[in-house]
This record gives sequence, structure tokens and C-alpha cells, in this order.
Amino acid sequence: MAKTQLNVRVDETTAEAARRRAQQRGVSVNRYIEELVQQDAGEVGRAFVEAAADFMREYETVFAEEFGQERTGRA
Repeated sequence: MAKTQLNVRVDETTAEAARRRAQQRGVSVNRYIEELVQQDAGEVGRAFVEAAADFMREYETVFAEEFGQERTGRA
């Protein structure tokens, strides 16, 4: 995958923490930040799917009444 440069400004305390954590993990600061963003994006995606599933479970009968059983995925 092609890489894109992204410039961000953070305070020195945050920058030092990022450098320290990256070094502890044996990765570059770039890789450390990339992993954090990927982790965060994955968690948000999972949270959305879980919330959508909860919503569908809660309102399944409403959808069945409104649209009929054939639209709920049940025979």
C-alpha cells in the first residue's frame, strides 16, 4: 500500500511519550502511530456493528410487524 505523509502538531510531552512507547515496542514512531490509528478504527467499527446488532435485536418485532416476517430473515 502506498504511504502518505501526514504532519501533526502535538505538545512536547505527547511527542516524548510517543517516542518512548515506540522505542519500548521496538518500532518507529511512524509505525507506532499507524498501529494506534488502526486499533482505534477497528474498535470504532466493532462498536458500531455491536450497536447496530443491539438495535436490530431490540426492534426486531417492530420491523416484523411493519414489513412482515419475510423481511426479518426468518421463514
